[in-house]
Amino acid sequence: MTNRLRLVMVGNGMAGVRTLEELLKIAPGLYDITVFGAEPHPNYNRILLSPVLAGEQTLDDIVLNDWGWYAGHGITLHAGCRVDEVNRTRRIVRGTDAAGRTVEAAYDRLILATGSAPFMLPVPGNQLPGVLAYRDIADTKAMIEAAAQYREAVVIGGGLLGLEAASGLMKRGMQVTVVHTGAWLLDRQLDATAGRMLQQSLQARGMRFRLQAQTQALLAGSGQPGAGAGAAAGGTPARVAAVRFATGEDLPAQLVVMAVGIRPRTALAERMRLHVDRGIVVTDTLQTVTDPRIYAVGECAAHRGIAYGLVAPLFEQGRVLANHLAEWGIGRYQGSRLSAKLKVTGIDLFSAGDFVGGPGTEEIMVNDPHGGVYKKLVVRDGRLVGACLFGDTVDGSWYFRLLQGGLPIEAFREQLMFSEGLAIDEPAPSSVPSPTPSFAPALTPADGH
Repeated sequence: MTNRLRLVMVGNGMAGVRTLEELLKIAPGLYDITVFGAEPHPNYNRILLSPVLAGEQTLDDIVLNDWGWYAGHGITLHAGCRVDEVNRTRRIVRGTDAAGRTVEAAYDRLILATGSAPFMLPVPGNQLPGVLAYRDIADTKAMIEAAAQYREAVVIGGGLLGLEAASGLMKRGMQVTVVHTGAWLLDRQLDATAGRMLQQSLQARGMRFRLQAQTQALLAGSGQPGAGAGAAAGGTPARVAAVRFATGEDLPAQLVVMAVGIRPRTALAERMRLHVDRGIVVTDTLQTVTDPRIYAVGECAAHRGIAYGLVAPLFEQGRVLANHLAEWGIGRYQGSRLSAKLKVTGIDLFSAGDFVGGPGTEEIMVNDPHGGVYKKLVVRDGRLVGACLFGDTVDGSWYFRLLQGGLPIEAFREQLMFSEGLAIDEPAPSSVPSPTPSFAPALTPADGH
C-alpha cells in the first residue's frame, strides 16, 4: 500500500515523457505513475525519423527511453494500448490493449499528451494502398518497404516534413516529385529568395517539383479515382498509380506521402467534455480550463490560442508542468518563440521571428547566389525581430538569443552579419568601416510579390 498520489498520462511521446523526466528530477517519490501509449514502442525521437528513412540511422538509434527506463523508475507502461474512455467523476482511465483486453488505471492527476494526427487531403483516393502520412515508426517502415519495391513517389507538401520525406525517399533510390500549393518551398519558414535557393539546391540533387499545383484526386491502378477503385488480381484493392492535378494532368506515383499539416488529437478530450478550441485549452500552468486535475501538454494543447507543433515549445511546456506537478507552484508558461531548421544532410537553413518585415522595419541583407549564401535580418526599433538564413547558419543560435531576449543591437549593429565574436570584440560602430551588407527599408507584402 502506498501513500503516493496517482499520476496517469495518456500518450507516450516526446512532450509527455520529457515532462516525466523533469518531474522525476525534482520530485522522484511523489507519484505512482502509469502511462498509456498507443504505439507498441517506448518513447522515441520522432524528429529523427527522417534520418531513419534516409538510412542514416536505425530505429534502435532513436529510442530515447528504453523499456528499462520505465521499469527503473517504477513507471507502469501500457504500450500498444488505446485509451477509449476517461471517467472524470470516478477518475478512471480505461483502455484496450493489443490483445483486446480492458486496462484500467485510477488517477489523482491526469496528463493528456495525445499529440497530433497528420492531416490527409480530402480528395478521392486518399485511402488507397500506397497513400501514407509521415508521422510515426509505422509510417516510416511502410515508406522504406515501398521504396524497396517501387520507383516513383510523390510527396504532397513542400514544408519541412515533406522535404525531409522526399530527401529520405531519394536516398532509398526513388524518383521523387514534391507537389506544393505555394509559390516557393517552405513558404511559412522562408522568404521567396531563400525558398528559391533551396529549390535550386534540391533540384541539383535530382528532386523534382510542381509548385502552385492543386491535387484533385489520387488514381488507382485502373486509372479511376477513389479509394478501392480498381482491383488487382485476387480482389486486392489496386495500389495508387498516379496523382491527378486540377489541370487534368496525371503524375505517375506508386507511393504518395501526404505532409500537409497536423491536427491536435482532441477526440478523447471532447468525449471527456473538456474545452477544446484549436486544441485542449490550457492555462499558464498547463491545467485544462475545465478540470484542474487534468493537464494537457504538447501538440494536443492550445495555450493562448496557439497549438505548437515544434519540439522546443513542447519541452518548455514540459518543464513548467513538471514544476506544477511537483507542487513547487512557481512555473508559468508564457508561450514560445519559434525557429525552423531543415534536417536534410548538406542543406543549411534557419529562420525565426518576423523575417518578412513590413512598415517600420529595416532589412540587413547579404545575397550571394553564386556562393549559395543568403542572409536577411529584420530590425525594428533598434532590436532584431527576424532572421532568414540559407547556406550559412553559423550565427542562427546567436540571432535566436537576440530575438528571445529583445536585446538592443545598436552597439554592434554593423557586425551583425559577421559573427557573434566580432560583435563582442570589435570597437563601437562609429570606428568600424562601412559594412558590405545592404540596408534597405522593408517592403510591404504587396510590394514584395
